[in-house]
Amino acid sequence: MPNIYDAIVVGGGINGGSIAYNLAKKGKKVLLLEKDILASKSSGAAAGMLAAQVELDEDGPLFALAKESRSMFPSIAEEIKELSGIDIELVNKGMYKIALSEQEENEYKQIIDLQQQAGEQAEWISQEEIRRREPALSNAITGAMFIQKDGQVSAPKITEGFLKAAAVLGVVIKEYTEVFSFQVENGKIAGVITNVGKFESDTVIVAGGAWTQKLLSEAGVQLQTYPVKGECFSVRTHQPLITRTIFSPGCYLVPKMGGRLLVGATVKPNTFDQTVTVDGISSLMEKAKKLVTSIVDAEWEKAWAGIRPQTGDGLPYLGEHPKYKGLFIATGYYRNGILLSPITGEIIASLVTGESIPIDLTAFRIDRHVKTNV
Repeated sequence: MPNIYDAIVVGGGINGGSIAYNLAKKGKKVLLLEKDILASKSSGAAAGMLAAQVELDEDGPLFALAKESRSMFPSIAEEIKELSGIDIELVNKGMYKIALSEQEENEYKQIIDLQQQAGEQAEWISQEEIRRREPALSNAITGAMFIQKDGQVSAPKITEGFLKAAAVLGVVIKEYTEVFSFQVENGKIAGVITNVGKFESDTVIVAGGAWTQKLLSEAGVQLQTYPVKGECFSVRTHQPLITRTIFSPGCYLVPKMGGRLLVGATVKPNTFDQTVTVDGISSLMEKAKKLVTSIVDAEWEKAWAGIRPQTGDGLPYLGEHPKYKGLFIATGYYRNGILLSPITGEIIASLVTGESIPIDLTAFRIDRHVKTNV
């Protein structure tokens, strides 16, 4: 039957694409469903930072997962380029976490010590040295934590790359196909019901970002997730203002190809409203000007907003649902969705096929907060 598949992936963002791609690599017949157009939500709006060390300070389960996923990007870039022809624009020049006060400087130096003890590269760069490396940075900066291994990609390109590579391997992709509910038989997943009909499979993976909870609620499942709105803007210059990503509290600047500079991101929890506001963009502009004064002369390009999925404890949900056999969930990545996409695809594909996983998923298990109403 044409509507029967080995696995159905719900969500056409980067993690849905990575999961479908990895399942297809294992020879599975896969259907991917997206209720809008592909990469139309947070995957297309992200800055593409691979900030395993800059954003994650503690040597915990998420830190370990992020570092492992970060190491996979060079091979992923090659695979995607070979299969789809898409360059994900992987840049491995490192990243600066900027200090604007003595308090921040002391805090970052402590983080450097902790990360070095964990065997990671991290070093403190003085004000004089950081301004020698990045002359456009302002005198307000007292120094920076430099992470050599943190980098960046084009979020839209890698999302498109995963999806196109998946399609090359045989994944069937359907846009404008909204999943209304799950088919469940004797406690096991049997398929999904959509606006265009039923699709059958004993394996369904929900990777719908901030919209995952809405769909799971239809099955009586409640996770501790909530949406977080982030607004960004971009400018263009003839000469790059900075050569590496600049990260500071409340504002980051990510240099892209072609003289583009992405500036983000605001944080507004508990809303699905993707409106770009004057308040949000003006606050980002003020913060960006404090870091790079000459940004005021850059050419305006555009502004946008994305909705990111966050969890109550800040850790993603990754694994099989404890009650419904065959229902897998991958959500709650907040600002780490791009970074964690390679490892997410591998983990879910291995769980589906029953292969062993050399990673402890206890901290990310679905049942740590899950409530079922049916």
